[in-house]
Amino acid sequence: MHIAIAGNIGAGKTTLTNMLARHYGWTPRLEKVVDNPYLSDYYKQLERWCFNLEVFFLKERFKDVMEINQSSETVIQDRSIFEGVYVFAKNNHEQGIISDLDFDTYMELFGLMMQQVKMPDLMIYLRADTKHLVENIQKRARDYEQAIKLDYLQGLNKRYDEFVYQHYKGRVLTVNVDDMDFEHVTEDFRHITDRIDQILFGLFPLDEQ
Repeated sequence: MHIAIAGNIGAGKTTLTNMLARHYGWTPRLEKVVDNPYLSDYYKQLERWCFNLEVFFLKERFKDVMEINQSSETVIQDRSIFEGVYVFAKNNHEQGIISDLDFDTYMELFGLMMQQVKMPDLMIYLRADTKHLVENIQKRARDYEQAIKLDYLQGLNKRYDEFVYQHYKGRVLTVNVDDMDFEHVTEDFRHITDRIDQILFGLFPLDEQ
């Protein structure tokens, strides 16, 4: 089984991925952020490094999903290949950070990859407003993230909603995390696991909204 955690920068994806992996005994598959050689330069010079960054992420996520598809374990993944394309790369293209030519090349490459990719069994979408994202980004104090602009986060939030509610065809569980602290409040975490249990293991699945 393949579970994917989706959400904007600072939404809590990695934290929830690790917590759910421990709770259910699933195998976590974390996004390779620190190892991305383009990330720091990207936030300083978006236009220069954006295409390089997105191709690197696409390559890594494709490797991940191919390994997940071949695994006999239940894998929970921090960010899917789909949102990398339809949220981040699309946002950068529409803001003029990726050229039309580069984006067409990128999407052609993704189209070839999609011939081998299956949808996750469940995508958990962590939805948060910009204020919540900024607070979390400031708390974790990653140097390369401090240069992120507010309008960039707002643009990503818009793309996430469009992707999840208008384009994505798989099963989605939306969790609004603005008023939650699932890392420290047991009841908040239990609320999430109860909904997952009902969808994946219950006889009568909840409405996934």
